[in-house]
Amino acid sequence: MTPVSIIIPCYNGAATLARALQSCRIQPEAAQIIVVDDGSADASADIVGQIGRVDARVDLLRMPYNGGAARARNWGAMHASHDLIAFLDADDEYLPGALSAASAFLAQNPKDVSVRLDVEYADFPRDLTAHPDFAAHAATLSNTVPSGLFIRRAVYLALGGFPMDDAFRRIGGEDGALSWALRDIFGNPRLNDVKRVRMHYHAGIHAERYFRIALGLQIPDPADVAEAFRVSRQFVDTARAGIAQLRAANVMAETAAS
Repeated sequence: MTPVSIIIPCYNGAATLARALQSCRIQPEAAQIIVVDDGSADASADIVGQIGRVDARVDLLRMPYNGGAARARNWGAMHASHDLIAFLDADDEYLPGALSAASAFLAQNPKDVSVRLDVEYADFPRDLTAHPDFAAHAATLSNTVPSGLFIRRAVYLALGGFPMDDAFRRIGGEDGALSWALRDIFGNPRLNDVKRVRMHYHAGIHAERYFRIALGLQIPDPADVAEAFRVSRQFVDTARAGIAQLRAANVMAETAAS
């Protein structure tokens, strides 16, 4: 059994955090569960403390102020103790066998650096889920959802983690930028045989905005689209250059050793 560190960014997630944590605790591979409290003003930290007293795998990190989910995920990853890391948002949950399937895939495919888990979109508005194109766009979104990402820690850090540009906090899309970099540099495989992550709907969720735009039910601000593409491209180019430098350094090291 391969140990996994799970990172949960949490901002005022008290209403759903216990559910998310329980979905992690039932995964045998979950050797470390780090909740990064991102400046919450509710009882999130208390919930982590209560559960941590009965499950030593659960730990709490506190951010000094609300800096956004990307920064919280990256901080959590810096404290991960294991070579494989996974991310779960505080309002999502893993379904049974999620980490087992992901870790088995990477064990069987050692040249792959990451794998995505397929996402079930629970309680989303009927006008979205009844749309004939919903399934196709749901599959596309599953390629970017942070809660479905399972990745080798060394590669995640080499990529720079989730991009933290302020534009992403305003319009979203940092998860899309990271998946773009993964796809272009390494590939971005997804296990689509079974739903293994459940995303619960709530008002204002970024996924709803994505679906409404993708299905033609909402028109995005062209300036936002341009800005999202610009900062995403900047991140991808930086990530690509960094990985190229590491690969070149590895080749030089192997040459010097031969």
